[in-house]
Amino acid sequence: MLARLGGWCFRHPWRVVAGWVAVAALVFGTVATIGPAFDGAFEIPESESRDGFDALDRYFGGLGSGQSGSIVFRSDSGVDDTAVREAMQAMFAAVGQIDGLLVVSPYDGPQGAAQISADGRLAFASITVSEEIDFTAASLIGEEIAALAPELDGLQVEIGGQILGAFEPPESEFIGLAFAVIVLIVAFGSVLAMGLPLAIAVAGVGIGLGLVILVSHVTTVPDFATTIGAMIGLGVGIDYALIIVTRYREGLAAGRTPEAAAVTAMDTAGRSVIFAGVTVVVSLLGMLLMGLAFISGLGISAAITVAVTMIASVTLLPALLGFARERVEVTAWYALAAAGLISAGLLGVGLGIDLLLFAFPAALLLFIVGRFLPLLKERVPRRRRRPVRETLPYRWSRLVQAHPWLALGAGTLLLLVLAWPVTSLRLGFSDEGNFREETTTRRAYDLLAEGFGPGFNGPLIVTAVVNAPDGQAAVQPLLTALARTPGVASVSPPFPSDLANPQQAEAYLIRVIPTTAPQDEATAELVRRLRDDVVPAAVAGSSLAVSVTGAVAANIDFSSFLAGRLFLFFGAVLSLSFLLLMVVFRSLLVPLKAVLLNVLSIGAAYGVVVAIFQWGWFGGLLGIEGAPIEPFIPMMLFAIVFGLSMDYEMFLLSRVKEEYDRSGDAVESVADGLAATATVITAAAAIMIVVFGSFVFEDDRIIKLFGVGLAVAILLDATVVRMLLVPAAMELLGERNWWLPGWLGRVLPVVNVDGQAHQPAAMAADGD
Repeated sequence: MLARLGGWCFRHPWRVVAGWVAVAALVFGTVATIGPAFDGAFEIPESESRDGFDALDRYFGGLGSGQSGSIVFRSDSGVDDTAVREAMQAMFAAVGQIDGLLVVSPYDGPQGAAQISADGRLAFASITVSEEIDFTAASLIGEEIAALAPELDGLQVEIGGQILGAFEPPESEFIGLAFAVIVLIVAFGSVLAMGLPLAIAVAGVGIGLGLVILVSHVTTVPDFATTIGAMIGLGVGIDYALIIVTRYREGLAAGRTPEAAAVTAMDTAGRSVIFAGVTVVVSLLGMLLMGLAFISGLGISAAITVAVTMIASVTLLPALLGFARERVEVTAWYALAAAGLISAGLLGVGLGIDLLLFAFPAALLLFIVGRFLPLLKERVPRRRRRPVRETLPYRWSRLVQAHPWLALGAGTLLLLVLAWPVTSLRLGFSDEGNFREETTTRRAYDLLAEGFGPGFNGPLIVTAVVNAPDGQAAVQPLLTALARTPGVASVSPPFPSDLANPQQAEAYLIRVIPTTAPQDEATAELVRRLRDDVVPAAVAGSSLAVSVTGAVAANIDFSSFLAGRLFLFFGAVLSLSFLLLMVVFRSLLVPLKAVLLNVLSIGAAYGVVVAIFQWGWFGGLLGIEGAPIEPFIPMMLFAIVFGLSMDYEMFLLSRVKEEYDRSGDAVESVADGLAATATVITAAAAIMIVVFGSFVFEDDRIIKLFGVGLAVAILLDATVVRMLLVPAAMELLGERNWWLPGWLGRVLPVVNVDGQAHQPAAMAADGD
């Protein structure tokens, strides 16, 4: 079926391209009409925090819950200076006119007085942001608020709160694209062959992200989902197209017609792409097992981008090959120079220098003029294609196979050492103290910590619901116990739900300020101590129902909930991947080996992430400080990396299996398969490493973390695992690699990932 689809697309390229253009126009037209509806708020699972928020909604109209921000200001002359007071009150009044915002000024009576520091030089106005305002709109509101700040000598005004922080669309992916241009030209020796993977990646990512924006109106999708989608989409798009184009070029080199080469490529490499893509999608959709809208939105959005890219690889790519035909092997000097200009332009944009306005016109002019200049019209000399067994990858594989125990031991030891920091993994949310120091969000955070203490940025909210008359008598002992607890800086007087008759109130709200910052482990320990020891002892024997809630407590509960389900998610993904590989390769040991080695490489990537982002190693180079690892990141990295590693696993093992089926030699088939795929795997991995690694230039800590985690995982997978551990393990297993019990073979469906074309891998691109 896939061969027929590829052949039809190859013969009718205009129809296929027109179909994709129509889909793109429909998607982008709809996006332009309705826009995004991203939501960064996460759903709180069943927990004490949720009980507390329910009490806030019922008795206090939601006071203390929801997204919030602040206007923090410091004056050398004091916040009660007449000029300062008038200027700031005018600003607060203007901000209060913005739809969806509720402002509480420090000048608003006794309640506001608590928002002024003890020395009278620092104060803040709290801002409650309506739940109907998404993160993109809130970011624009933050800029609007900042523009309203008065300019007075000695007055500093900063806008606090992550929701009101500036949001800049990432541009680092352009660095990856620029590098991809260079790597693909080196790997293919052809500008046209280079352009095909990039075209597929851009088309898949563009339409995929458009669909993600539309899906944000249907389910919860966080604002950074598009960045992660672009990161993954570019990687897999280039990966998939690179595999198919390589097989197409091998067909041409073997003397096939362009259409026959395309059909063979789709029937072999195309099948690998489908299985690998489905594995990625299923791994990402496995995040639905978490049962939380925030996590599900991340998984769905990433899966959509991968699915669209996969479909583009098996439909749009053969259509583009139908245009290119034999010209995919030909490159003139003018085309090579034009590609260099475009690469420079993309690199400039990624580094914040707008060179595209120059690069694209210059490249187009060079492309047009160069076709008429004799020197530039000449073809770039092509490298001689060496027989597989004369390449460096073949010789490397034979070296590893000659010393399998040494290779297996050294590679495993290296991965275990890198994975060791995982033993101290701490899940949690980083606070606004991790923003760049030059951002207004970070400056506001630092000012509040300076004026009111580090714990002021993450207050705990204690709700006390009076279920019977004896509950009233327990409120004061509760206050006393809270105030005496080590780690508590201050406790506010109880705020009654009935201001007119406080003694008969149905509930009370108490603000507890810790002595430590929101992301500190000591703060999490304080929350657990309050819940497990302090509160139960203080209200023992009474009907007072107490809940410790607030944003910090909710983050702790969210992290605990996800940590408790991580192994369920890991088990589901690993089991499904094992079954898929067992069906594809009809073997028990090959999929078991693949699963174990992938777990090792992912564990090593986790270890590097913990060392850098939790321990703070090399943090100065990346502009980050040590902080907990966001609780959704391990599962996202696992789903993405495990799925992507299947690309290399499927591509490498399918060639090994093809050679084994042809020759029956379990030893030489490993070396031949590795030699035939090493150049492609190396090129694809290099591109993905730079695409992912370029995201360290972004400001957002989460995006940096994803970039580093994915880049390290791909690096280890493509080098230590594919080039060292796999050939060593397969050498040790020998014929047992392809062992399958007879009864199981009769039960399993027959799925031929190689198609029907088992051609000898007699020639390969030079791996030297």
